[in-house]
Amino acid sequence: MTEFVRKRVANAKNDILSGLTVALALVPEAVAFAFVAGVDPLVGLYAAFMIGLITSIFGGRPGMISGATGALAVVMVSLVAEGNAMGTEGEQLGLYYLFATVILMGVIQMLAGVFKLGKFVRLIPHPVMMGFVNGLAIVIFLSQLGMFKEYVGGEKVWMQGSNLFLMLGFVLLTMGIMWGLPKIKATAKLPEALIAILVVSAIVILGKLDAATVGSFIRDGGGEGLKGGLPQFQFDIFNKVPMTWETLWFIGPYAIILAAIGLIESLMTLNLIDELTETRGNSNRECLAQGGANIVTGLFGGMGGCAMIGQSIINIKGGGRTRLSGIVAAVTLLMFILFASGLIEQVPIAALVGVMFMVVIGTFAWSSFRILNKIPLTDAIVLISVSLLTVFFDLAVAVIAGVIMSALAFAWENAKKIRARKHIKEDGTKVYEIWGPLFFGSIQAFNAKFDVANDPENVEIDFIESRVSDHSALEAIFNLVGKYEEAGKKVRVKHLSEECQALMIKASPRLASVIEHDIDDPRYHVMAKAKQ
Repeated sequence: MTEFVRKRVANAKNDILSGLTVALALVPEAVAFAFVAGVDPLVGLYAAFMIGLITSIFGGRPGMISGATGALAVVMVSLVAEGNAMGTEGEQLGLYYLFATVILMGVIQMLAGVFKLGKFVRLIPHPVMMGFVNGLAIVIFLSQLGMFKEYVGGEKVWMQGSNLFLMLGFVLLTMGIMWGLPKIKATAKLPEALIAILVVSAIVILGKLDAATVGSFIRDGGGEGLKGGLPQFQFDIFNKVPMTWETLWFIGPYAIILAAIGLIESLMTLNLIDELTETRGNSNRECLAQGGANIVTGLFGGMGGCAMIGQSIINIKGGGRTRLSGIVAAVTLLMFILFASGLIEQVPIAALVGVMFMVVIGTFAWSSFRILNKIPLTDAIVLISVSLLTVFFDLAVAVIAGVIMSALAFAWENAKKIRARKHIKEDGTKVYEIWGPLFFGSIQAFNAKFDVANDPENVEIDFIESRVSDHSALEAIFNLVGKYEEAGKKVRVKHLSEECQALMIKASPRLASVIEHDIDDPRYHVMAKAKQ
């Protein structure tokens, strides 16, 4: 117990400093995603606080940061717009439909945790994981390019002249500090992201430079600043959103899509953090925490969210390892909203963009370029496809497509591995020794191995080196036996697994006489134990 406490106290400084850095990085992201979704900045900030706090305390991955994300915000745009169209002008009915959808989204995610569906993230192949990481790094990079725009005459245009050079200079300075600080032995343990933000902020504030800040970013987007109070329970949800089948029919598809995207992004981020820290998180617990957090944030006026890969990596790189880092980040964000909004509004956008650019560099799997010509062609295609789909569509589409592509490629490769070694016994019985997996993909090749018309009167089919995998395989064996019997020939089937025997006999009791149950081959017992 003493060792357990000592390790956590020893890392407390890193957790606190890393949490402060993450809180600063959360502000512009939450505000930007709120604008994307078409809601007030406080809706995004409240979501970042509530989801971040709840998942940090109850989640399955200490050190992982959750909050409002762009992947979800993009889906929310049409939801809010359609909801607003259902009410009168200025009623903001879309906002309340959003809250109701986020609550339903949370319920779906909690059900995924209850039924332990989080374990299915293990079915995601490594090329899909690498493609997801690369695609997300590109998405984060592209999302930061919008920070290089400014309002001129009420229209948002790309920065030019001195404003652009000032922005680029501070971005490069931030990146330079983050790159160089860890290389200096005396400062190797300092949180480079936080130091970089403080240095650039001091230069802008003390030099009274006209640079874009968090405050100007919010006001240019139509907000009034970070000023706000504690999140309030949204009683109006139950007054303005009718509890009818029509409402469920409207918000249901959005809730399912948001729940799927949120869980996939969270669980894949969890896997990535597992690899970085060489520890293991609990995927089902994370599903429950994400779902509970979204229910709470929907009830208290937040836009919903999930794990944030950029902020999670900032936290891990900054030394955040325990739940304390996420708790500090969430509570500090709330303190910003309540008491320090004026200070945070003075932080230059360039400093935060520089931090995110370093996250992009650290996130992108640069090794994928080196291994592309060394891995199987199908894996390379999957990796590139998932990266592109993540950029042009969304994470859920990319990952699902990648898993399907990998599964089809796997099935095709295994379908070609079915073999049949043939020999004749002294008594004239022809033996087919089957090698390789028998499943829906290998059925055609399996059937082609047999010559029913020209085989002798007695045939033996031996599955000692084969695995019967699915119903299609059972059906193929059933049909093959039927063909031999129609031809008036006697066939025996050996070394089927006990489950396969039971299923075949259940489907057709007459097959009990065909299947050989008395096994005296020592190889079979070894194979049977290995398959259990």
